[in-house]
Amino acid sequence: MPSRPIHQILSDRPFVCASVYTPVREVTRMMQDLHCSAALITEHGILTGIFTERDATFRVLAAGLDPDTTPVGEVMTHNPQTLSEDKPFGHALHLMFENGVRHVPIIDSDRRPLGVVTARDALALDALDFGAELLRREEITVIL
Repeated sequence: MPSRPIHQILSDRPFVCASVYTPVREVTRMMQDLHCSAALITEHGILTGIFTERDATFRVLAAGLDPDTTPVGEVMTHNPQTLSEDKPFGHALHLMFENGVRHVPIIDSDRRPLGVVTARDALALDALDFGAELLRREEITVIL
């Protein structure tokens, strides 16, 4: 499964994309509405950062900032490592592991966001393998 291209993992899944000037509260509400743990942050349509649940917790709430007046561009992670959609999913897993992150933005050749791959996607692969293993065991039980 890690050899599958990232575009197959994304498969038209919605993601949150917001301008650097958008207030944090608005971004977190968009994240909540789409059940996303991160938002891709752009300036003039070009990816400039990523804002995650952890950023909201530690850079906004813990810092005592007002989410209604703080632009997300002030508290995002700037210049995150990215991948193109034609790379294998294993590349994203490697980036997550090496950099201790849970999200990898996927961009096109013009640095426009296409989506985000998350650690949850890796868990989905494990769940598929687990399901296949259960099916295999069930088939063996029927044979015996």
